[in-house]
Amino acid sequence: MTTILPDAALDALLAQDVPYGDLTTDSLGIAARPARMSFAARGAMVLAGTEEAARLVEKAGGRVLRVEPSGTAVEAGTVFLEADGPAGSLHRAWKVAQTLVEYASGIATRAQRIVEAAPGVTVACTRKNFQGSKDLSVKAVQAGGAVMHRLGLSETLLVFPEHRAFLSEPPETWIAALRRKAPEKKIVVEVGSVEKAVAFAQAGADVIQLEKLPPDAARAVIEATRNLTPPPVVAPAGGVTEANAAAYAAAGCRLLITSAPFFGQPADVKVVLEPA
Repeated sequence: MTTILPDAALDALLAQDVPYGDLTTDSLGIAARPARMSFAARGAMVLAGTEEAARLVEKAGGRVLRVEPSGTAVEAGTVFLEADGPAGSLHRAWKVAQTLVEYASGIATRAQRIVEAAPGVTVACTRKNFQGSKDLSVKAVQAGGAVMHRLGLSETLLVFPEHRAFLSEPPETWIAALRRKAPEKKIVVEVGSVEKAVAFAQAGADVIQLEKLPPDAARAVIEATRNLTPPPVVAPAGGVTEANAAAYAAAGCRLLITSAPFFGQPADVKVVLEPA
């Protein structure tokens, strides 16, 4: 995968961590000593953000000898990034690059687990990434084999109950109006019951997003709407994890919407930094 974060963003990360030099390394007088550094997985993981980590090393003054691309699945002990250069340069890049890879790879690994739990089903991640981390979060989701559900409010039509509270017209009316105003977009409606799901599907919604409804409810919606032309996409959202993805797939869902990859422990990366 290509580098997603621009140099300006990487410069900002380094500036946050090393705003006025590295006091310890400089005070010890070892900054100019030749050194080498390696990153290795402490456990099985899907790599993400490795290109950005390598670029951080370069921007700090080191030389990258080898780096495995984002999306690579590695086992415990696998070395996936190697670099050399002055000790001061590698110390500047060390923690910033390590932390970036750990957080991104944690997202990618959790995304892949959901994808693997429901073969043949599209796993789409929401926009509930931590604010300010969207670029890296999107890359991590894709590295794990999932896709983005929506990147923000500007490119998708998703009608929540909080929107419908302001509407007095029947759903057929505002769904038709949305289709006229944005004819190339799918109309997604979120619901919290089987009855409302069926009603909005009959009114013409393209995608019915089921908010925290169990697999048996998803199956009921699919069975009740399968004879519509065309039948809607029925997509569970809220609470979808690797533990229940297979159950939703077995119920007939072909799209799972989840925020789970964004929440969990980072991957664990071992860094060795030593004299060359």
